[in-house]
Amino acid sequence: MNLANVGLLFAVEVAGGSRSFIEEFAWRLQSGGTELITVFGCLIAIVFIGVERGIALFSRYTINKDAFLRGLRKHLYSGDLDKAIHYVTGQKATPLTAVVKAGLLNVPRGEEDVQAALDEAALREMPKIEVRSGYLAMLANAAMLFGLLGTVSGLIGAFAAVGTASAQERATLLATEIAKAMNCTYFGLLVAVPSLIMFSFYMGRTQKLINDINEISVAVLNLVVNNKEKFKHANIQNYADE
Repeated sequence: MNLANVGLLFAVEVAGGSRSFIEEFAWRLQSGGTELITVFGCLIAIVFIGVERGIALFSRYTINKDAFLRGLRKHLYSGDLDKAIHYVTGQKATPLTAVVKAGLLNVPRGEEDVQAALDEAALREMPKIEVRSGYLAMLANAAMLFGLLGTVSGLIGAFAAVGTASAQERATLLATEIAKAMNCTYFGLLVAVPSLIMFSFYMGRTQKLINDINEISVAVLNLVVNNKEKFKHANIQNYADE
């Protein structure tokens, strides 16, 4: 049996062979009751935050730090601060380039001002990298808890059915409430597990971008200190307001 036949068999025979995969999924949603609304509210928020943070962390805030530092080092070694700032300004706008530019604009004032400018810019730019990623973990926990709430609600309904329903209705009500309980758990975990994986993955990327800023900031400061005699007459007024 090849993979295509296996996939077709799975689609046709989910849930004892009576429902397709889509029908099975729709049945689980319906069986979950109103408690599943909150779980899927968490899912919608997770999708929006995940997409936005993914674009930011892996595209908008990304730069080849090694190539960037090589180009910057060439201008600073030659003592051409104007070209160094022009080079940084011409790069893609990222937290890293914003921090470096802030430091270079203060080179004529001395190394202490450069250090202060780098630190201030880092404190301003790093939250842009970290923002909203923490909501992924919070929403994952919320989805699990809302799923648990639906599970408890379903179990309460099941026990109530056993105690109050007639013999004819008891089996139906019991099956319905237990299905609700299990499906709330199912969808709570289905939403929470990928969200936690995404959160861990994004936090690793966030830490890498922050480490890059710290590394390049130290490198820039060292370059300025080691070549400070070359920057005594530097004029950077044209870049102050960019």
